[in-house]
Amino acid sequence: MDKQSRRDIARAYKERKVPTGIFSLRCEPTGETWIGLSRNLDGAANSVLLGLRMGSHRNKTMQAAWTAHGGDSFTYTVVESLEEDLSPIGKEDWLKTRLRHWIAALEARSIVA
Repeated sequence: MDKQSRRDIARAYKERKVPTGIFSLRCEPTGETWIGLSRNLDGAANSVLLGLRMGSHRNKTMQAAWTAHGGDSFTYTVVESLEEDLSPIGKEDWLKTRLRHWIAALEARSIVA
């Protein structure tokens, strides 16, 4: 691969649109739901699930449910995605507002303990 191709690939990677939004993790046996926000929904799934698999997630209630019922009993879902372009401050405000909304609407808990 030549230098220009590498530069083009690196530029495309930096310019890609990263999905931002609200996600949920639900334990089917208990019916408990946890809601989280992320500036990178793809990364959030990996991060939360890795922490749970390793037994080191900071939300002790969610970790206990994972340990008791196993990973197959959990469902990760993107609840809402940010479709518009906002400033960084606008994006933070939107995420916090929508997180509160979904916690109330789904009678859930925050993933952040």
